[in-house]
Amino acid sequence: MDLYEIAFAGQLVPGAQLDQVKANLAKLFQADAQRIAMLFSGRRIVIKNNLDAAGAEKYRVTLARAGALIEVLAMPVVVEEVELAPPPAMPVPAQAGVQPSESVPAGRLTVVPRDEYMAAFAEVDAPDFGIAPLGDDLQDDKPEPQAPPLDLSQFSLAPAGSDMGQARAEPDAPGPDISHLKLQE
Repeated sequence: MDLYEIAFAGQLVPGAQLDQVKANLAKLFQADAQRIAMLFSGRRIVIKNNLDAAGAEKYRVTLARAGALIEVLAMPVVVEEVELAPPPAMPVPAQAGVQPSESVPAGRLTVVPRDEYMAAFAEVDAPDFGIAPLGDDLQDDKPEPQAPPLDLSQFSLAPAGSDMGQARAEPDAPGPDISHLKLQE
């Protein structure tokens, strides 16, 4: 997929007024006057990059309506070259990919790589796990939870109904005297 970048160098669409274009761009980009002045400094400024063709065209049309003449340039595609390591020189076994060897301890598996991509895994030491019968539970049993050791010897219970030292609530203040107030009809 081709990617594009949008750049602006302060050029205006023919017939556009500079003050009007600055006001339009300030409104479009929601920018202050200082940032808009940077756009019109004469330098080429990349506004947006990594756009697809439809997005780049949308920017071009919108900014042209605002009065700004922009450049839409294709971005170079960087392809990283990867050189593969040659596969190790190993004899081809008689069986399908599995080779017993005297240097491999019992219970270990040796696999010959099938191609140069799998050659990276030729030196991996992996246990030779068997296959469990159908229906076997492969998960270890969970240990019973142990209660944490707590020392509660410093605590005691107070007799029922005893004062536990709570702060007593202050009695409510008396309400205001409104006996002298009358309703007028």
